[in-house]
Amino acid sequence: MTDEPAGGVAEARVTVGQRPDMVGKALHVLRIIGTAADGLTLSELARETGYPLSTTHRLVATLMREGFVDLDEATRHYQVGLMVFALARKVAAGRGFEDVALPVLRRLAAETRESTLMSVLDDDRQLYVAHVQGPLQINVIGEPGTLGPLHCTSMGKVLIAFAPRPVRERLVESVELTRLAPNTVTDREAFAQDIAEVRARGFALSDQEHEEGVRAIGVPVMGVDGTAMAAISVAAPSFRRSIADLVDMLPTMMHAARELAAKLPAR
Repeated sequence: MTDEPAGGVAEARVTVGQRPDMVGKALHVLRIIGTAADGLTLSELARETGYPLSTTHRLVATLMREGFVDLDEATRHYQVGLMVFALARKVAAGRGFEDVALPVLRRLAAETRESTLMSVLDDDRQLYVAHVQGPLQINVIGEPGTLGPLHCTSMGKVLIAFAPRPVRERLVESVELTRLAPNTVTDREAFAQDIAEVRARGFALSDQEHEEGVRAIGVPVMGVDGTAMAAISVAAPSFRRSIADLVDMLPTMMHAARELAAKLPAR
């Protein structure tokens, strides 16, 4: 027996049940702010999230209090705060994205003379975790911390092809096949065949499928369980590199992927 008043358990359950919803809303607000390069005003944020203005203001105030969001007083735009940056640096360091991955990607960029990138699977998107610019004047950019599509990028295809079987099958059947460039594959059957071929040959190509004028080749960074813990790619302007040029880089890329697999901490 306890001294808890009648209805106390029910009230506790309601409180606990409400918290994840509010936490989810706050995280959704933070995610929306994070996707806006110049930040968003309160009204813009409310419109983007679909939340009432009062709810949006309350959520933003909480995020500001904890350091996850800052307000630019001059523009009245809410932007991602330094706490997010600090946590991101800790995650990057803990998973080896900075100390381990960047030196390998820098060497790969120097050897291929093109931009190198690294990403990990994040539900039905890929999260770019590292990017090294090539030494030439015109480069392909991939900003760490941003999300990108899976279906039309070399790294995205690799992450699907070498995901655990249930994840792979789900993504092949359900990932959105939005047309983003002239050669984007939007037919479900053709996409499934493409992923099967990537898995069979061990690398993926993207020939102006994500962005017109950009070609890329990607390989998996394999974990001990036989699935991809990450993917790396070399990306170049199509006027400078043919598909054959990219395929010629495979031995160098495979060496880099094996080095990363050996050095990155298990996720």
